[in-house]
Amino acid sequence: APPAEVWKAWTTEAGVTAFFAPKARVELAVGGPFEMLFDLEAPPGSQGSEGMRVLSFLPERMLSFEWNSPPHLPEVRNEKTFVVVLLEKVDETRTKVTLAHLGWREGGQWDQAYAYFTRAWDVVLGRLVARFQSGPIDWSK
Repeated sequence: APPAEVWKAWTTEAGVTAFFAPKARVELAVGGPFEMLFDLEAPPGSQGSEGMRVLSFLPERMLSFEWNSPPHLPEVRNEKTFVVVLLEKVDETRTKVTLAHLGWREGGQWDQAYAYFTRAWDVVLGRLVARFQSGPIDWSK
């Protein structure tokens, strides 16, 4: 997809709910919410990335946001890391997306969280590709 469309996918509620999570709160402003809600049946605070914020952005080029670990890793759940998403125009219909998840510590559940996200970000990026190839995800399935 063109960079403008990929940018919208990452920076709008309609965009992220088409590939990332079934519900979201996103405001593209430094300090604005960047909350992906994955488990809508879970109690508040355990649904996803509640409380995470946009850190910085360059329109259609870079987005950075805070991130947290999933609820099944309570020792590190409230410790924030951060994600940087870079977009690079390949041509009029293709965009290279590079994602870096940074701010890791070592030991205990940090190692488990790192292993979890090594797999999870591949899934997210695969869903982003699928969103543009075959349409938005139907989360009701």
